[in-house]
Amino acid sequence: MSAPPLTLDELRALDLFDGLTDDELGEWLAVSRVRDVAPGEKLADTTGVPTGVTFLLTGSARAYLVDGDRADPVSTHEAPTWIGAIAVLTDQPYGVRMTAETGMRVATVTGADFRRLAFAHPPVHSKVINAIAPVVSRLTAMEQDRERLASLGTMAAGLAHELNNPAAAAQSAATQLDETLRSVSSALSRFVHAGVEREAAMGLVELHDRAIAVAESRTALDALDAADAEDEVLDLLEARGVAEAWRHAEPLARAGVDAAWIDRAAALAGPALDAAVAWVAAAITSRALVSEVRESVGRVSELVGAVKSYAYLDHGETVEVDLNEGLETTLVVLGHKLRHAGITVVRDYDRELPNVSGSGSELNQVWTNLIANAIDALAEARPDGGGTITVRTCRDEGCAVVAIEDDGPGIPADVRDRIFDAFFTTKEVGRGTGLGLSTAWRIVAERHAGSLSVDTEPGRTVFHVRLPIGGR
Repeated sequence: MSAPPLTLDELRALDLFDGLTDDELGEWLAVSRVRDVAPGEKLADTTGVPTGVTFLLTGSARAYLVDGDRADPVSTHEAPTWIGAIAVLTDQPYGVRMTAETGMRVATVTGADFRRLAFAHPPVHSKVINAIAPVVSRLTAMEQDRERLASLGTMAAGLAHELNNPAAAAQSAATQLDETLRSVSSALSRFVHAGVEREAAMGLVELHDRAIAVAESRTALDALDAADAEDEVLDLLEARGVAEAWRHAEPLARAGVDAAWIDRAAALAGPALDAAVAWVAAAITSRALVSEVRESVGRVSELVGAVKSYAYLDHGETVEVDLNEGLETTLVVLGHKLRHAGITVVRDYDRELPNVSGSGSELNQVWTNLIANAIDALAEARPDGGGTITVRTCRDEGCAVVAIEDDGPGIPADVRDRIFDAFFTTKEVGRGTGLGLSTAWRIVAERHAGSLSVDTEPGRTVFHVRLPIGGR
């Protein structure tokens, strides 16, 4: 069953046609094609230039921002209203997906007819032009929010990966430390029950202190020598009948314990030799574990500091930005991705580079997008890992220059002119929104009065960011 014919009254209800006479509106009626739309039917999609303008006469539609299989609702359109006019006049994609929420009655006008009549009827043309700024502003704000969320997601993933190792190390060390402290407590109790005299106890304390001092003074090369001596210490302990000698051999070897030390301990401790050996070994181990916990917690603190610096959590919107520091903290945040892809990072910083005035968090978002793009390009070109990213800073006349270079395949010639366009991406569906380079360009050019350009050829791609040193 066909839809009832379109009427002038239905078109008159659209604010697009305010100010038109009945005769002028009749021209629109003549080129409009009416139809019924079922709930869930797609009215427009993100890609492709629209073929026409749609008038929503009854019902409602929902707009979605689409990223791969994910579609986020952004607005609802209630009839009577119109969609697609801006895209038709500017010859650009919708940027959103539009789907009918309810059953709808709609009318469509082809792009050619809409452009012809819009220019013939200035009120219609003016209405569309006046709507461009707020619509673009709203889409830009949504784009910025999504990029900030993407940047935050990158930071959170990087932080989770970087925190995992020191956190796991600290947890493991704390568990072992609990065991060693129990061993120390048990050994002291066994000394008391064995009746070790004060003079012998003082001698054992001296052996304990000497072993601790040697263990703490060991270098990495000394530790290798200690590993070689572990079997010898194990044989000495087993010859004395020390229980669980295998457990104590490694820390005692690290402390330089030899036959003379063990003989002296046996003479002082007598039947409590097991306890004496366990006490000293546990003390050496506990010191090492405390050091490991301290290093792990220190690493966590460094990472938290890097993230605070990356996000500029303690600063206002405009600050004096150290570009070298921002690049370095970004590399920390992306460290897990770089290691996973087996990428080598070369740093060539101008240590005398002056600060620039701007938004530190926004500029770090630029570095994140550019470096992440380089990582993706190298990972795609080298599935087995490898490649080099070089990060340079220098001063050129009145500008600070940041160059991010990779030795990947380069950007194909047929897409070079489009890489800074919003929603343009060469990645597979679901792997990119096409907003990263567009956002980076806008932050650099519009927010910081700088420039973002690219030089590319097979085996080399360099993004150049120029920022005025004197501020915006």
